[in-house]
Amino acid sequence: MADVGSGLEGPDLGALSPEQQARLLELKISTRIANERYLRDHREVELLLSGFMREVLLRRPENIPEFAAEHFTDPELPMKIQKQLMEKVNATERPRVR
Repeated sequence: MADVGSGLEGPDLGALSPEQQARLLELKISTRIANERYLRDHREVELLLSGFMREVLLRRPENIPEFAAEHFTDPELPMKIQKQLMEKVNATERPRVR
């Protein structure tokens, strides 16, 4: 039963034909693959998000949107991310000592 108070209806299991369901599943899979490729090609996204989350959890700001605006408009942020990317590249290129 749907939660009327939430304004959302429950799933309509008969809304899509089996063919439509199969096409929807293919779309979901191809979208997920495309997203994964994009994130692998753009490591800076991971650094941006993990850095933001780290700062939020360390500082625990009262006003998250204001904190996010300040964080992502920091003029030094591009250089910080570039430095982290270079550190990651250098760490993966170093030969491992056993």
